[in-house]
Amino acid sequence: MLDRVREAMFSTLAPWIDDEARLLDLFAGSGSLGLEALSRGAAFVRFVERGDRAAGMLTRNLEELGIGERAKVSQADALTAAAWGGEAWADVVFYDPPYPLLSAPATRPRVLRALHGLVRSVLAPEGVLVFHAPRGALLPADFEPDLVERERIYGTNSLWYVQLDDSTGEEDDG
Repeated sequence: MLDRVREAMFSTLAPWIDDEARLLDLFAGSGSLGLEALSRGAAFVRFVERGDRAAGMLTRNLEELGIGERAKVSQADALTAAAWGGEAWADVVFYDPPYPLLSAPATRPRVLRALHGLVRSVLAPEGVLVFHAPRGALLPADFEPDLVERERIYGTNSLWYVQLDDSTGEEDDG
């Protein structure tokens, strides 16, 4: 993710990232998104990275920075619910699958199913999932009707902010 895109994303996420914020960083790679969230005061980040080398390096970096108690590295397939760490706990989910997974007809449905599962089962009620994708790779029709999505475009990148639509639930008493 380009620096200017990352900066814009963190500016948008400022209301969600405080000293109680819990985040899930999927397809973590070097962990740059989760590490930045921790540097901005987030309480906890669960990193999910499949690669041996990247997961090992991320674990070492967390230990060297002395923030291992505020993070967990799970070496797993980020598209499986078992890697996500439980139900309705994450204030923010970073979802940045490799572009070929989103563009390949064989894997695209799995990427979208995981997205919908994450929003419904892992996000805290007021949480937000940020889906980083190439510009034009997604359309509003790719999201199920009970999701609210907003796209922000930065050059060739799109950031989709996705939440569960709470307007279909209980009416406001006040």
